[in-house]
Amino acid sequence: MPHARTETSVGTYESHSTSELEDLTEPEQRELKTKLTKLEAEIVTLRHVLAAKERRCGELKRKLGLTALVGLRQNLSKSWLDVQVSNTYVKQKTSAALSTMGTLICRKLGGVKKSATFRSFEGNPK
Repeated sequence: MPHARTETSVGTYESHSTSELEDLTEPEQRELKTKLTKLEAEIVTLRHVLAAKERRCGELKRKLGLTALVGLRQNLSKSWLDVQVSNTYVKQKTSAALSTMGTLICRKLGGVKKSATFRSFEGNPK
């Protein structure tokens, strides 16, 4: 089956069978091509507008002293804060604290058990 190539709005081509194109009447094809041309023009315009706004945003940030490094630092600080308040981080910190406390209690009880006072309660001082 023969294939025709049509350009998409981003400048790439898609392959269609010519039977799909033959299903469209000549006026329908013209209308679709007109719509495509208008959409492509709008896309170009929007890209220009976006580029201008990004430049303006950069100018305002420079005037305010907000450099990329400051923004990066703020993003990292916020990310670290998010990590610190996350449930997983809090659970890990709690688990570590309880583990440390348990170790200290075991050591303390071991020391008490070895003391003369404790041995006297047991009834067999060594």
